[in-house]
Amino acid sequence: MAGHQCCSNPPTLDPSAGAGHVEQLCGLSTYVTGSPSAKHAIILISDIFGYEAPKLRKLADKVSAAGYYVVVPDFIREPFVLEDIANNPLEVWLKDHGTDKGFEEAKPIIETLKSKGASSVGAAGFCWGGKVVVELSKVELIQAAVILHPAWVTVDDIKGVKVPIAVLGAEIDHIAPPELLKQYDEALTSQSKVDFYVKIFPKVSHGWTTRYEDEDEVAVKSAEEAHQNLLDWFAKYIN
Repeated sequence: MAGHQCCSNPPTLDPSAGAGHVEQLCGLSTYVTGSPSAKHAIILISDIFGYEAPKLRKLADKVSAAGYYVVVPDFIREPFVLEDIANNPLEVWLKDHGTDKGFEEAKPIIETLKSKGASSVGAAGFCWGGKVVVELSKVELIQAAVILHPAWVTVDDIKGVKVPIAVLGAEIDHIAPPELLKQYDEALTSQSKVDFYVKIFPKVSHGWTTRYEDEDEVAVKSAEEAHQNLLDWFAKYIN
């Protein structure tokens, strides 16, 4: 089931993870890393497990090391709890944790980053966060986008994108299967409005870029490749 893949291999959340720190940004607890004086900023938008996921923060640190000021806001607030799925299934949880709210809360964060000196802002979204990033891309609030194993992103959504976008998907994904990713590719090609690329990573599953098993050499190597693709995309457009 699609919902099952969204929930698979949940991270062990750690509020102290990462080389950065947590501060308040537009009323949201936010993991920040990198120099606040950097001229370019990147927002990472989490999956349903939220901003305390150690591998998400590790990636944020890696992106900041490339010269960006990186923020990972706690849009989720109450991460999905797999152990409580019988009492609070994903479909119910989503009613109180809609991506539309994430989109609205991202707006003042982008404005704040620009008011503090960021000349450009990029955003990367994972699963749940991918939908938020696409919505930001439709109204050009960001200058470049990366979505990784996105969820609930329709072909019509993709047709509305107005900034350069990279789509990084998994071969084994019932939420954004390769067939859907190919439709994204076709839609973006026919639009001819923005630069883009769509890449399908073989032998990995939904969520792999931030929820890979350390012992799974294929997934680790694939995640590192996706992370580099993300960095390359932002190096091209957020500069």
